[in-house]
Amino acid sequence: MQQSTKALLRLREMILSGELGIDERLSEPRLVERIAVSRTPIRVALVRLEHEGLLEALPSGGYKIRMFDKQDIFDAIELRGTLEGLVARRAAENRPTRAALADLARPLATLDRILARERLSEDDFSHYMSANATFHDALLALAASPVLQESLTRSTAMPFASPSAFVMAQAGLPESRQILNIAQYQHHRLFEAIEAGESSRAEDLAREHARLAKRNLEVVLEHESAASQLPGLQLIKGATAG
Repeated sequence: MQQSTKALLRLREMILSGELGIDERLSEPRLVERIAVSRTPIRVALVRLEHEGLLEALPSGGYKIRMFDKQDIFDAIELRGTLEGLVARRAAENRPTRAALADLARPLATLDRILARERLSEDDFSHYMSANATFHDALLALAASPVLQESLTRSTAMPFASPSAFVMAQAGLPESRQILNIAQYQHHRLFEAIEAGESSRAEDLAREHARLAKRNLEVVLEHESAASQLPGLQLIKGATAG
């Protein structure tokens, strides 16, 4: 693994896990010691995380961790929905071949098999996250748009904005099965719209699908046990677990 990648992944992990304090001033020399990489990869990682929205540059030098309120998160989810709507529209307009659609159908079938189980284990939720990410990646590939890919990648890097941001935190909640079933229903309708070349319908479905994440956040924050499983909970203003 390249040093720059190691620094980026480790620093993001330290922020979301709470290992780095909210009020802590993040400086290159201290992070070099803690992450055990040279100064240049640390500098690159700090700039990248500032662009992603996790950090804010301080006028006096260094960085601090950014805090979010629920509206910030809702706006990030809405932005993702707008971009994914454009992705879905472009995918439908491209009229993908049967072979190309198979890349979207495979994770869809995997999700069906997972949700067909009577009870979902923690491993099932983990496998759901993986298959869900594969579905969304395949959808992005069907759009064949480097501009949309770059924009969506930047958007989903923001905390709580990715398609699977709340899946593991929902594990064990009574509402989790219903939420996942609704999401999967939307996946199927989206697949059908793209297959039929219905670009406007595909765009509307993708936007509505992203908005489901708003309800997911509300459900997670209503349950202390679920909120405690949410990486980065401490970054949400007013949110506590326990």
